[in-house]
Amino acid sequence: MTFKVAVAQIDIALGDPDRNYQTVTQAVKDAAKAGADVVVFPEMWNTGYALTELARLADQDGWRTKQTLSRAAKENQIAIVGGSVATVRAGGQYYNTTYVYDENGNLTGSYDKVHLFGLMHEDEFIQAGNQGSFFELKGVKSASFICYDLRFPEWFRTIAKQGADVIYVVAEWPTPRIEQWEALVKARAIENQAFVVAVNRVGHDAENSYNGHSLVVDPLGNVIANAGEKTGLTLVELDLEELKTVRGPIPVFKDRRPDLYD
Repeated sequence: MTFKVAVAQIDIALGDPDRNYQTVTQAVKDAAKAGADVVVFPEMWNTGYALTELARLADQDGWRTKQTLSRAAKENQIAIVGGSVATVRAGGQYYNTTYVYDENGNLTGSYDKVHLFGLMHEDEFIQAGNQGSFFELKGVKSASFICYDLRFPEWFRTIAKQGADVIYVVAEWPTPRIEQWEALVKARAIENQAFVVAVNRVGHDAENSYNGHSLVVDPLGNVIANAGEKTGLTLVELDLEELKTVRGPIPVFKDRRPDLYD
């Protein structure tokens, strides 16, 4: 079975949701025209890291994002891993939230970022989630994570052991640490014997620069695609049959010793 993924490496207009929703909607259309089964976006694409302005900018209960992604998925008949967006819930609590839609516009998964990044003050404004995200798209078992989660292999293993074939990581990973990003993405693919689709943004905000390097990595840690530093779509076809040849000889999930470390 093959599965075509479109990596949407976009710039994000800080504090300008209207512009960002337009960017995402157009990218969905472009990915569908290119024949992708799923399109994937980066982290916090509706607002960027305008954390001090969340009272004005955050999406109430994710309503606008869910309406936008559902409509775009259905109209273009393409699945969407919706990066993540700033949302606000009852009581005024803010979250960094992923929404996933199938090609018919149905919500198939959501996830609130579990690990909050203090270096960018995320923990001062946003509430941490406490549940993982495991779902299917086009019959492919999948899981999603957000940015700083990448540094916690135990969290990936907790979710991946449910049988994830494709793992999505959406991020705003700054330029100075991009080599760590690439190393960690490869490691998560190897240790979980899964394809990893890791999407980062490009551009700048008030305090940080971002240089992309969105990656698609196979279960052996080989980089299938690196989007470099350009804005735009990168299309990659995943051959899911490769999973059998990797998992058979080295059954890491079977050989685990959870009695010692879980």
